[in-house]
Amino acid sequence: MAPMGIRLSPLGLAVFCLLGVGVIYHLYAGVISSRLAAFRQRRKVDLRELLAVSVEAAVLGGKEVKKVRDENSLKEKSKGKTREGASELLTTGDLQSHIKMFNLLRNTFPDVTVNSEEHDDTVDKTITWSRDIPADILDKIEGGREVSAETLTVWIDPLDATQEYTENLVKYVTTMVCVALEGKPVIGVIHQPFTGFTAWAFVGQGSNMRPRSSYSISPAKVIVSRSHSGQVKHFIREAFGNSTTIVEAGGAGYKVLSLLEMPSGETGSVDPADVYVHITFIKKWDICAGAAVVNAMGGHLTTLKGENIDYSGTPLNKGGLVASVGVDHKALLEKLPNWDPEKH
Repeated sequence: MAPMGIRLSPLGLAVFCLLGVGVIYHLYAGVISSRLAAFRQRRKVDLRELLAVSVEAAVLGGKEVKKVRDENSLKEKSKGKTREGASELLTTGDLQSHIKMFNLLRNTFPDVTVNSEEHDDTVDKTITWSRDIPADILDKIEGGREVSAETLTVWIDPLDATQEYTENLVKYVTTMVCVALEGKPVIGVIHQPFTGFTAWAFVGQGSNMRPRSSYSISPAKVIVSRSHSGQVKHFIREAFGNSTTIVEAGGAGYKVLSLLEMPSGETGSVDPADVYVHITFIKKWDICAGAAVVNAMGGHLTTLKGENIDYSGTPLNKGGLVASVGVDHKALLEKLPNWDPEKH
């Protein structure tokens, strides 16, 4: 209550409050504005830098994969079985590669979602980006293309072809990183730890790979998984005829490289093929990097029904896949027999 004899004016009180709010606004507006700007800046990601970090992550993981194999310290164990009954193996190489790759990506881009085939709670803040952008990326990819972190999903496969890794069939082994922008694969990295070669591509921007000069689907050389080749062989021969050459191989990354022209010093490391077919379920960390590389070559990696795969959300792709470069993908799909992976 005001002292006796003094009457407070409602209008005066309103003016006083407004003046107070104005003073506070001017005092703190600059601080709030700068913090909001910094927050927005942190949540923006330069895609050329993300490509460079993806290459570095794949190479870093590859060093762990090779080291464990060379020391024969795999300590393999089963982490379950596939729908087809094959064991899904886990080795020290998988885990050590995951720790390096996952932490490098998360430490550099903390606002970006990173999905890995493996799971480990190890946090290592000492794993940091070298800030080095490889010369071929600087030469072919323009910087300054920034996107919001929340539009990106990164898929990493710390060791593709673990079964073959345990059998010392190391030519099939790769480490892979993929970046999807709003579900579409835009950056793909496939690294071969035992040769040291790294394939990379940025869709619509550039790549260190290129298609081969010719392909054929009549007759075709089709590459398939060696782990369950029985069903797929029948499927392939029904589609392309008995004269079709079927190449059995391990690793989705390796199979994508088989569709491309390898550099002259790397030609012996991959068996060439015209088409890559997979008729069962497969995880997105296995195929996202390959999809980006194939798309950058003007090719296609789709489900067996010709649908584009959404590389956001859950890891499982239930539609099988067909990958091709340099051929009529639609005509290729029309050759395929009716097949539903969910029923087999």
